[in-house]
Amino acid sequence: MKKQTAFYEMSADSLQKKTINFSDYKGKVVLVVNTASKCGFTPQYAGLEELHKKYQNMGLVILGFPCNQFANQEPGDADSIKNNCLLNYGVTFQMFDKIDVKGKNAHPLFVWLSNELRGALGKTVKWNFTKFIIDREGNPVKRFSPKTKPEEIEPYLKTLLEKGKQEVS
Repeated sequence: MKKQTAFYEMSADSLQKKTINFSDYKGKVVLVVNTASKCGFTPQYAGLEELHKKYQNMGLVILGFPCNQFANQEPGDADSIKNNCLLNYGVTFQMFDKIDVKGKNAHPLFVWLSNELRGALGKTVKWNFTKFIIDREGNPVKRFSPKTKPEEIEPYLKTLLEKGKQEVS
């Protein structure tokens, strides 16, 4: 129960400066991604958007968190981030205000996720487009490296989404 409580008690500010409570995502499968507009992995926005469109009606929620901690690859403000995501990739999933994902100013979500799901190189988020999956009960269940493309995690997401669908029926 502790893991569930942790996620659902957190919140973050959207690019539009609106506080979004993660309790709004109860019963959903959540994919959390730290993003950047000027990264070699930035084209993954297109794959994330495709997953969002394909599975949102089954309960998938994608949360994008811009971060400028890796080689200054997200230098812009909220408007430039929003424009890049929308104009270049047609992003319609939820994007948040720029945050830190590691270090003393890291957002509590990424502190929690990094502690719960270790990566190949330990707890710390090492680069942009690290992906974390949270199940319908608010439990962190899987972490994927930046190199893992969105389409490569689709089978895993689909299994989680169908599992919840069967339980609801």
